[in-house]
Amino acid sequence: MSRPRRDADYGVYLVTDRALCRGRPLPDVVMAAVAGGVTVVQLREKYVDTREFVELARALKALLAPRGVPLLINDRVDVALACGADGVHVGQGDMHPADARALLGPVALIGLSVETMDQAREAETLDVDYLGVSPVFATPTKADTALPWGLDGLARLRAATGRTLVAIGGIGAANAASVLAAGADGLAVVSAVCAADDPRRAAAELRGAVRAVRR
Repeated sequence: MSRPRRDADYGVYLVTDRALCRGRPLPDVVMAAVAGGVTVVQLREKYVDTREFVELARALKALLAPRGVPLLINDRVDVALACGADGVHVGQGDMHPADARALLGPVALIGLSVETMDQAREAETLDVDYLGVSPVFATPTKADTALPWGLDGLARLRAATGRTLVAIGGIGAANAASVLAAGADGLAVVSAVCAADDPRRAAAELRGAVRAVRR
Protein backbone atom coordinates (compact mmCIF):
# COMPACT_ATOMS: atom_id res chain seq x y z
CA MET A 1 0.00 0.00 0.00
CA SER A 2 1.62 3.22 -1.14
CA ARG A 3 0.19 5.85 1.14
CA PRO A 4 1.98 8.11 3.59
CA ARG A 5 2.24 6.39 6.94
CA ARG A 6 2.10 7.72 10.45
CA ASP A 7 4.29 6.00 12.96
CA ALA A 8 2.71 5.19 16.30
CA ASP A 9 3.90 3.36 19.36
CA TYR A 10 1.11 0.98 20.38
CA GLY A 11 3.07 -0.41 23.32
CA VAL A 12 0.70 0.64 26.10
CA TYR A 13 -2.70 1.42 24.64
CA LEU A 14 -5.38 2.75 26.99
CA VAL A 15 -9.05 2.16 26.17
CA THR A 16 -11.16 4.38 28.38
CA ASP A 17 -14.12 3.39 30.50
CA ARG A 18 -15.51 6.12 32.74
CA ALA A 19 -17.56 3.62 34.73
CA LEU A 20 -14.34 2.02 35.95
CA CYS A 21 -12.67 5.26 37.01
CA ARG A 22 -14.14 5.14 40.52
CA GLY A 23 -15.61 8.63 40.35
CA ARG A 24 -12.39 10.26 39.19
CA PRO A 25 -12.60 12.62 36.19
CA LEU A 26 -11.63 10.75 33.05
CA PRO A 27 -9.09 13.38 31.90
CA ASP A 28 -7.30 13.05 35.25
CA VAL A 29 -7.07 9.28 34.90
CA VAL A 30 -5.93 9.53 31.30
CA MET A 31 -3.21 12.07 32.03
CA ALA A 32 -1.92 10.10 35.00
CA ALA A 33 -1.73 7.05 32.75
CA VAL A 34 0.12 9.02 30.07
CA ALA A 35 2.59 10.20 32.69
CA GLY A 36 3.16 6.54 33.54
CA GLY A 37 3.83 5.51 29.96
CA VAL A 38 0.59 5.11 28.00
CA THR A 39 1.41 5.70 24.33
CA VAL A 40 -2.05 5.67 22.67
CA VAL A 41 -5.49 6.56 24.04
CA GLN A 42 -8.75 5.28 22.61
CA LEU A 43 -11.84 7.11 23.80
CA ARG A 44 -14.69 4.63 24.11
CA GLU A 45 -18.08 6.06 25.04
CA LYS A 46 -21.08 3.82 24.43
CA TYR A 47 -23.72 5.58 26.49
CA VAL A 48 -23.44 9.33 25.89
CA ASP A 49 -25.01 11.55 23.27
CA THR A 50 -22.97 12.76 20.35
CA ARG A 51 -22.48 16.31 21.65
CA GLU A 52 -21.04 15.14 24.95
CA PHE A 53 -18.85 12.61 23.15
CA VAL A 54 -17.40 15.31 20.91
CA GLU A 55 -16.81 17.72 23.79
CA LEU A 56 -14.98 15.07 25.80
CA ALA A 57 -12.95 14.05 22.75
CA ARG A 58 -11.91 17.65 22.10
CA ALA A 59 -10.85 18.08 25.72
CA LEU A 60 -8.71 14.94 25.59
CA LYS A 61 -7.24 15.88 22.22
CA ALA A 62 -6.14 19.23 23.64
CA LEU A 63 -4.39 17.47 26.52
CA LEU A 64 -2.79 14.68 24.51
CA ALA A 65 -1.61 16.51 21.39
CA PRO A 66 1.16 18.51 23.11
CA ARG A 67 2.48 15.24 24.54
CA GLY A 68 2.54 13.49 21.18
CA VAL A 69 0.05 10.83 22.27
CA PRO A 70 -2.46 9.88 19.55
CA LEU A 71 -6.17 9.99 20.35
CA LEU A 72 -8.32 7.39 18.62
CA ILE A 73 -12.10 7.26 18.77
CA ASN A 74 -13.94 3.99 19.22
CA ASP A 75 -16.44 3.28 16.43
CA ARG A 76 -17.51 6.85 15.68
CA VAL A 77 -15.88 8.29 12.58
CA ASP A 78 -18.12 11.37 12.82
CA VAL A 79 -16.80 12.13 16.31
CA ALA A 80 -13.22 11.61 15.13
CA LEU A 81 -13.75 14.12 12.34
CA ALA A 82 -15.44 16.65 14.61
CA CYS A 83 -12.69 16.65 17.23
CA GLY A 84 -9.70 16.25 14.94
CA ALA A 85 -8.73 12.90 16.43
CA ASP A 86 -5.74 11.00 15.08
CA GLY A 87 -7.90 8.10 13.96
CA VAL A 88 -10.48 5.50 14.87
CA HIS A 89 -10.78 1.95 16.03
CA VAL A 90 -13.61 -0.04 14.44
CA GLY A 91 -15.12 -3.42 15.13
CA GLN A 92 -16.52 -5.97 12.73
CA GLY A 93 -19.98 -4.42 12.88
CA ASP A 94 -18.91 -0.79 12.63
CA MET A 95 -18.16 1.33 9.56
CA HIS A 96 -16.05 -0.61 7.08
CA PRO A 97 -12.36 0.34 7.34
CA ALA A 98 -12.31 1.33 3.68
CA ASP A 99 -15.08 3.86 4.26
CA ALA A 100 -13.36 5.14 7.39
CA ARG A 101 -10.14 5.57 5.40
CA ALA A 102 -11.95 7.45 2.64
CA LEU A 103 -13.44 9.86 5.18
CA LEU A 104 -10.42 10.32 7.44
CA GLY A 105 -7.69 10.42 4.84
CA PRO A 106 -4.41 8.61 4.25
CA VAL A 107 -2.53 9.49 7.43
CA ALA A 108 -5.26 8.69 9.96
CA LEU A 109 -4.60 5.74 12.25
CA ILE A 110 -7.21 3.02 11.78
CA GLY A 111 -7.42 -0.12 13.86
CA LEU A 112 -9.71 -3.09 13.33
CA SER A 113 -10.83 -5.67 15.88
CA VAL A 114 -10.40 -9.29 14.85
CA GLU A 115 -11.98 -12.07 16.87
CA THR A 116 -11.26 -15.04 14.59
CA MET A 117 -8.54 -16.22 12.25
CA ASP A 118 -10.92 -15.81 9.31
CA GLN A 119 -11.43 -12.14 10.18
CA ALA A 120 -7.68 -11.70 10.44
CA ARG A 121 -7.20 -13.24 6.99
CA GLU A 122 -9.81 -10.89 5.52
CA ALA A 123 -8.01 -7.96 7.14
CA GLU A 124 -4.85 -8.70 5.15
CA THR A 125 -6.42 -6.89 2.19
CA LEU A 126 -7.56 -3.85 4.20
CA ASP A 127 -5.80 -0.52 4.63
CA VAL A 128 -5.59 -0.58 8.42
CA ASP A 129 -2.65 0.25 10.67
CA TYR A 130 -3.08 -2.46 13.29
CA LEU A 131 -5.30 -5.34 14.32
CA GLY A 132 -6.90 -5.39 17.75
CA VAL A 133 -6.76 -9.05 18.79
CA SER A 134 -9.89 -9.41 20.89
CA PRO A 135 -10.20 -10.88 23.43
CA VAL A 136 -6.95 -12.59 24.38
CA PHE A 137 -8.40 -13.60 27.74
CA ALA A 138 -11.97 -13.46 29.01
CA THR A 139 -12.86 -10.00 30.30
CA PRO A 140 -15.83 -8.51 32.14
CA THR A 141 -15.43 -5.09 30.49
CA LYS A 142 -16.90 -6.27 27.19
CA ALA A 143 -19.51 -9.00 27.26
CA ASP A 144 -20.24 -9.30 23.52
CA THR A 145 -16.90 -10.73 22.42
CA ALA A 146 -16.09 -14.08 20.86
CA LEU A 147 -14.21 -16.91 22.55
CA PRO A 148 -10.79 -15.85 23.83
CA TRP A 149 -7.79 -16.30 21.56
CA GLY A 150 -5.58 -17.38 24.41
CA LEU A 151 -1.81 -17.22 24.16
CA ASP A 152 -1.67 -20.11 21.70
CA GLY A 153 -4.18 -18.43 19.41
CA LEU A 154 -2.28 -15.17 19.58
CA ALA A 155 0.94 -16.99 18.70
CA ARG A 156 -0.75 -18.67 15.70
CA LEU A 157 -1.97 -15.29 14.48
CA ARG A 158 1.51 -13.82 14.93
CA ALA A 159 2.93 -16.59 12.75
CA ALA A 160 0.30 -15.93 10.07
CA THR A 161 0.60 -12.16 9.66
CA GLY A 162 3.10 -9.35 9.58
CA ARG A 163 0.49 -6.87 10.78
CA THR A 164 0.91 -4.87 13.96
CA LEU A 165 -1.04 -6.74 16.66
CA VAL A 166 -2.51 -4.98 19.68
CA ALA A 167 -3.79 -7.48 22.21
CA ILE A 168 -6.80 -6.69 24.40
CA GLY A 169 -8.90 -8.55 26.92
CA GLY A 170 -7.94 -9.47 30.47
CA ILE A 171 -4.44 -8.02 30.19
CA GLY A 172 -2.55 -6.58 33.15
CA ALA A 173 0.89 -6.44 34.70
CA ALA A 174 0.79 -10.10 35.75
CA ASN A 175 0.39 -11.48 32.22
CA ALA A 176 1.83 -8.65 30.10
CA ALA A 177 5.15 -10.38 29.48
CA SER A 178 3.50 -13.60 28.32
CA VAL A 179 1.20 -11.72 25.92
CA LEU A 180 4.16 -9.90 24.41
CA ALA A 181 6.14 -13.13 24.18
CA ALA A 182 3.24 -14.71 22.26
CA GLY A 183 3.60 -12.04 19.59
CA ALA A 184 1.69 -8.91 20.56
CA ASP A 185 3.25 -5.61 19.54
CA GLY A 186 1.13 -3.68 22.01
CA LEU A 187 -1.02 -4.12 25.09
CA ALA A 188 -4.48 -2.57 25.17
CA VAL A 189 -5.90 -2.28 28.66
CA VAL A 190 -9.08 -0.98 30.24
CA SER A 191 -9.63 -1.93 33.87
CA ALA A 192 -5.92 -2.52 34.55
CA VAL A 193 -5.46 1.25 34.37
CA CYS A 194 -8.89 2.88 34.67
CA ALA A 195 -9.76 0.97 37.85
CA ALA A 196 -6.27 1.01 39.36
CA ASP A 197 -5.62 2.70 42.70
CA ASP A 198 -2.75 4.50 40.98
CA PRO A 199 -3.25 4.72 37.17
CA ARG A 200 0.21 6.21 36.68
CA ARG A 201 1.92 3.33 38.46
CA ALA A 202 -0.24 0.75 36.67
CA ALA A 203 0.72 2.24 33.30
CA ALA A 204 4.38 2.36 34.30
CA GLU A 205 4.37 -1.35 35.15
CA LEU A 206 2.96 -2.17 31.72
CA ARG A 207 5.44 0.15 30.04
CA GLY A 208 8.24 -1.60 31.87
CA ALA A 209 7.10 -4.96 30.48
CA VAL A 210 7.07 -3.56 26.95
CA ARG A 211 10.52 -2.03 27.31
CA ALA A 212 11.93 -5.29 28.65
CA VAL A 213 10.77 -7.15 25.54
CA ARG A 214 12.05 -4.46 23.16
CA ARG A 215 15.59 -4.41 24.58
